This record gives sequence, structure tokens and C-alpha cells, in this order.
Amino acid sequence: MILNLPFSALRAFEAVVRQGGFSAAADELGVSQSAISQHVKALEEWLGQDLLVRGARGSSPTREGEELAQAIAAGLGRISDVCARLRDRTRADKTIVISCLPGFAFTWLFPRLLRFDLAHPDLSISVATDTGQVPFSAVDADIGIRYGLGQHPDAEVDLLLNERLFPVCAPALLSRPHPLRRIEDLAHYTLLENETLTFGDKNPTWSYWAARVGVSLPAGARSRRFGQANMVTQAAIEGVGVALGREPLVIDALCDGRLVRPFPQITDSPLSYWLVRRKGGDDSPKIREFLAWIKSEAETQPEIPGPVS
Repeated sequence: MILNLPFSALRAFEAVVRQGGFSAAADELGVSQSAISQHVKALEEWLGQDLLVRGARGSSPTREGEELAQAIAAGLGRISDVCARLRDRTRADKTIVISCLPGFAFTWLFPRLLRFDLAHPDLSISVATDTGQVPFSAVDADIGIRYGLGQHPDAEVDLLLNERLFPVCAPALLSRPHPLRRIEDLAHYTLLENETLTFGDKNPTWSYWAARVGVSLPAGARSRRFGQANMVTQAAIEGVGVALGREPLVIDALCDGRLVRPFPQITDSPLSYWLVRRKGGDDSPKIREFLAWIKSEAETQPEIPGPVS
């Protein structure tokens, strides 16, 4: 007989053990830390024993907790593999499902997909946008495009694109009463930023850029934050302010003149874009076709235009 198991609580508990704490588990599963805590507490009450030793610097499993966490990980892993195989059977042979961040999808991937469609009329691309906070699952997509440090231990990972950082703005800002000629001129403009970055001191922020290129931002400069990277880019195009350009997200707008670089200073970002897919799986012909195409697109991306005079 199979017990009526509390699956949500079991999944939350396994994540706490694997991540070493409630906060990291909450980030992985996309829920609040309080929800994770409640799940684990309910599981302990259901089993009638403690499963974690809670401490100020993290939580570690008891002997029974370790045994249970290993069983959950093994069970969920097998379930995930079976689901992936079943999804592969029912998913149309000619459809490729891509999981991708909205900002990258709208500003880089979508404008290029027409070329893939023209070159591969027998294949179809379906793009599912997500925040990238939950680990890639082959059950939901064939390929994931993830932003960060490339740390995906349970998946096959290939570098797609590095990025460089530099200020960008609409050309119209250069003819205003305070044209952008020096870094100090930023005091007259709004600095546009992405508020959803979650990489701590490696976030590609204005302060990161300034420190790397050796300049000081004007004290008290106004800032405006947006919830998606493509909104930051669009706000810059509309003349709302000056954005810290992230190379893949602004390269097309720079090349067609919607954006310009007011300053020459440029630096490498600590983060990159990665292709993620199921570990150990044999790539089908359609996946190999897409990987070859997108890597070619990345390799032939235009060079960053120089700063305006």
C-alpha cells in the first residue's frame, strides 16, 4: 500500500537538506522562506520526529533526516526521468521547447528566430519564458538558456554568450541642455537598473561598472528600477534615462541606432548566458540542429559600436 504522502513537504525538506538552509531552498522552489519552514514542520509532525538540527548558520539533517532526504532525491530523480521520457514521446517530433528569461527572449532570441525558421521549415520553436530561479527541468523544456555563473551541476552546460557592460542612451539625450560628455553629466539624468538580479556582489550594476572602469558616479544621482531587463532597455530607447547596457540585450539597438554609447568605458560582466539541457541525455537531431544554429548566431553577433564622439 502507498501512503498518502505529503509530497510538497517532502520536496521542500529535500531542498533544505541539499541547499543547507531554508532561504536557499525557498529561492530554488520560488516560494517564501516561511512556506518552506511550515512544510518542514508539518512533515516532522506527520512523522513524529525531528528531521533537522537548526542553527544560526544553517540547518543539517538528523540521521533519520539524511536517510529520508536521500530517499526523496532518488525517488524524485527517477520520477523526473520517467516524466521526461514520457514527455519526449508525446511532444511533437518537430517541436523544440526553449526555456528562457524574458529579457533575453525579447531582445536577443526572438529577433533571430526568423532565420532559424527560414533555414529549418520542418522544425518549430516554442519559447517558454521564466525567471530562471528554479533549476532547469527536462520535463518542461528541451533546452534552457540561463543567465549567471553557469553553475548547474545536474545538467549539461555550454557557454553561449559572455557579456560586457557600458552605459547606453537614446541619441536624443546627447542634444539636451546637459549633453552626456563626461561621467559627471550623469547627475542630470536617471540611471536605469534591473531590480531582479540575484547574484550579490557579482550583479552587473552601475556601481560594479564604475568600480571596474575606475570612475565615480555622481553623488545623489536619480535611479529607476525595472522588473525585467528588456524593460530597462526599452526605457533607455524611449529616453527615460541612461541604462547600464548588457551587451547581448542592447547590441541590436546599438547597431540600428536606437541606442548609442555616450562614454568609452567598458568592462567585462562577471555573468554569462548558458545553454542548459538534460545531463547524460543523447541529443536528438532536432536538438543538435538548434544548438548548432544558436551557437553560430552567438559567434557572429556584431561587434559593439564605438562611443559617440
